[in-house]
Formats: sequence, C-alpha cells, structure tokens
Amino acid sequence: MSIFQNNTSRKQTYTDYLTWPEDERWEIIDGVPYLQAAPSWQHQAISGDIFSQFYTYLKDKSCRVFAAPFDLCISEANESDEEISNIISQPDIVVICDESKLRKTGYFGIPSLIIEISSPSTAKNDKILKFNKFEKAGVTEYWIVEPENKLVNVFLLQENNRYGRPDIYSDEDKITVTTFPELIIDLKSVFANL
Repeated sequence: MSIFQNNTSRKQTYTDYLTWPEDERWEIIDGVPYLQAAPSWQHQAISGDIFSQFYTYLKDKSCRVFAAPFDLCISEANESDEEISNIISQPDIVVICDESKLRKTGYFGIPSLIIEISSPSTAKNDKILKFNKFEKAGVTEYWIVEPENKLVNVFLLQENNRYGRPDIYSDEDKITVTTFPELIIDLKSVFANL
C-alpha cells in the first residue's frame, strides 16, 4: 500500500515527510511528494568533485557546503517548520551562509547557492519546478549540471528577481563562482573519467 493512498487530496507537509521511510529519498514541491531514484555512479563522481572544491575553499570561512542527503526546507508566508509544503528538497549540493537556520534535518531558509546534477528522471523537476521555486524564493545562484552533455548551466538572480539567461560551461571550462569570486571550479576535474 502506498503511503499516499489515503492522503492524495491534501498537501503533504514537513510533518508528513518525517514519517516516511528513512531508506527512501523523498522531496515535496507544492505539497506533492516525489520519490528520488538512487543516483548513478557518474552522478556521485560529479557531486563528489564539485563538493570537494567547494569544501576546500569554504573551510574556515563563515559559509558551509552540504551534499545530499540534506534537507532544504523553504516555506511560504508564515508557515511553521512543521507546516512547510512549498518545497522540501534534497539538492545535490547546497551552500548556506546563515548557520542560525540549520536545524532538525537540514536548513530552513534561502541558501546562497544550489547545485542539482540532472538525470533523465529528475530533469523536469530540476529545470522547471525547482527552477521556478528557487527563483521565486530568491536563491541567488542555481546550477544545473548535465552529466551526459558535460555541461553546467549557471543561473543568476537579476535585479528584477528573475533568473537571467544561463551562462553555459563545458568540460573544458572553469567557472568563477559569483557568490564567491575567488573560488574557481575546474570542470575538467569534475567531468574527468566519465
């Protein structure tokens, strides 16, 4: 029996989320639950390399980097933590600069940067649903990594609170991280051995 069989007509919340099986990766977008497939080895290799570059740079600085599984909870209006249904996500990589919002299973607020490593099963959510939610919430920098094409799309929040056209990088490029201009991510390393 599905855990949602009797609850399909109401929005799922963080309270519901905490009751679901711990060995499954779930996300909630607008109250709708999405089961996440296990990541491929290529996904994990890319995630590990990007995480390592961020971690090395941020060591002993005020911002921190986290990798999935790590909950990112973004509320709408005045929702309490337990009532959040707007977005409960497990971004592949998330950078936060306000440690006061770290609690329970992750981060309850707007992070400085989010990176999603897209796959055929997650592409729609990464490029449409999460894109729109992160833009509306005010996430300054959002990256979508495409392993198959060895591309990284970097979206930056503009003055009109919308993401502009993406800067697109290939496996031969280096990305200067807008949030941390001294940090340069080497994509040769990220996409090596795929």
